[in-house]
Amino acid sequence: MIKLAAGAESVESFTQWQQSVIERRKAAGLSPNPVHETRMMPKRGPEIINGGSMYWVIKHKICLRQRIIEIERVEIEGAPKFCLIHFDPELVPVHVKVKRPFQGWRYLKSSDAPPDISQAARSLGDTPLHLALALKEAGVW
Repeated sequence: MIKLAAGAESVESFTQWQQSVIERRKAAGLSPNPVHETRMMPKRGPEIINGGSMYWVIKHKICLRQRIIEIERVEIEGAPKFCLIHFDPELVPVHVKVKRPFQGWRYLKSSDAPPDISQAARSLGDTPLHLALALKEAGVW
């Protein structure tokens, strides 16, 4: 799946937002896994849970992916039904790929998904994630 990281100005701001979600969930006694709330229940849920990821678009670029671990249908009396997509807390940098604007989330073909940036490249000199992505985008790595 692919989704715009609405409101995120950078990989760092998105990472900070995710961390705040994790902290709020822990404080509420919930699992530490970040979640995303959406109205639409993915029809391909079982396929997505079995190794699927959400690819996050930040400022018109696919920058990160996050493994989807659960899709939960939520029904509260007197409220519209909605869905919670639960993620693994790990954000995995991917090779930056430009993406045109779109609304909501979309299915992403495996062939269109950018590959992960290798662990070796990510850990090179403990380079901050935003700098590693910028270097990759510039063709330096």
